[in-house]
Amino acid sequence: MHVHILGIGGTFMGGVAAIARAAGFRVTGSDRNMYPPMSTQLEALGIEVTEGFAASQLTPVPDIVVVGNVMTRGQPVIEELLERGLPYLSGPEWLAREVLKDRWVLAVAGTHGKTTTASLLAWILEHAGLEPGFLIGGVPANFGLSARLGAAPFFVIEADEYDTAFFDKRAKFVHYRPRTVILNNLEYDHADIYPDLASIQRQFHHLVRIVPGGGRILWNAADANLKDTLAMGCWTPLEGFARTARAEALWTGVGHADYSRFEVLEGGQARGGVEWPLIGAHNMENALAAIAAARHAGVPVPQAIAALRDFQGIARRMQLRGETHGVRVYDDFAHHPTAIATTLDGLRRRVGEARIVAVLEPRSQTMRMGVHQDTLAPSLAGADEVWLYAPPDLGWDTGAVMSTLGARGHVSRDIEALVRELARTLRPGDHVLVMSNGGFGGLHGKLLAELSREQ
Repeated sequence: MHVHILGIGGTFMGGVAAIARAAGFRVTGSDRNMYPPMSTQLEALGIEVTEGFAASQLTPVPDIVVVGNVMTRGQPVIEELLERGLPYLSGPEWLAREVLKDRWVLAVAGTHGKTTTASLLAWILEHAGLEPGFLIGGVPANFGLSARLGAAPFFVIEADEYDTAFFDKRAKFVHYRPRTVILNNLEYDHADIYPDLASIQRQFHHLVRIVPGGGRILWNAADANLKDTLAMGCWTPLEGFARTARAEALWTGVGHADYSRFEVLEGGQARGGVEWPLIGAHNMENALAAIAAARHAGVPVPQAIAALRDFQGIARRMQLRGETHGVRVYDDFAHHPTAIATTLDGLRRRVGEARIVAVLEPRSQTMRMGVHQDTLAPSLAGADEVWLYAPPDLGWDTGAVMSTLGARGHVSRDIEALVRELARTLRPGDHVLVMSNGGFGGLHGKLLAELSREQ
């Protein structure tokens, strides 16, 4: 069967492509402006990718067209698809029908931390010899790929609350019918599709409603929005986790310095220590959730803790891209003020008094709409210098943010100019944290190259 995937370059749809290929389907696809890691992953799999969304790609006719949520009415391939009455499904629906229907699905949901927590959980199950399938919005170093079919029964999926497709405005995660669910946190995001926090909570409540009574929900007991969501109705046993002790948290931790070491506590009793390459209290919380979810799947806690000690990190999550003349350049996916603040806090705990230079591309739809502009400057308080990329089509004025940042703040409307100006200000010992949920015009490599020339 020939499966053609529209929007194949996204992390989710690229993962669907990899799984479909492993399941024996012939897979092709199309997208625009693809960049690593998905472009390289698809190339390695030998999947033919067409540039753009021309109608001609539907000849010869595929057996099924899988439509990514990047696709909209008016695009030639979509109009051709509808006009000819060709069979189509959304990515989540295809995955549910062809792969997940016979699996024990472990879904990781929340505003932040989904990729890291799903990667941790998949690795714990792998370390235990369970060979899970997975679909993750990043590339865990332990696996070297973002998705695989794996062996039955376990399948770990990063459960996104973004809408499914232009013809299905439900959250993606309602298609997955999980048995084990992690709810990391819940904040307002995706302002392009959700008018307010309550509308996002309603989607999370829909997810809670489909978890069976014999399943398990692991939730962040420190998150008031999650607590309110669960109060809307819950029919599944709950286990809470939090970074510090609280009444509803079975799982807590005791972190040391930058949280590259921490103790795992279950009901206040020590279960073992983790020493790993990750940093930050938020990653300790992610680990607690993964340990609890893995236990529900049958992995003993000591075995899960041992697996975490061998975890190697994830591409684009505080990933060191290079060091030139004493300047370290990191790549991170943070694009929401809470994620920015926690990422900076983790790095500060690691580097002490060394200078941290934050470079941010406000690329998400919510950021571009200016929804977070009032909380953006406070989230960057942990940086010594801040460089904000403001393209001409940014939907809001950066003046107020720059005013709040004062002398620490710099704004640039051109990536090439940003690279040159930034490179001239850096000095040995600096840590440059580049944050974007996209490719940022290759800024990381350009900056390292410019630093080499500057010296």
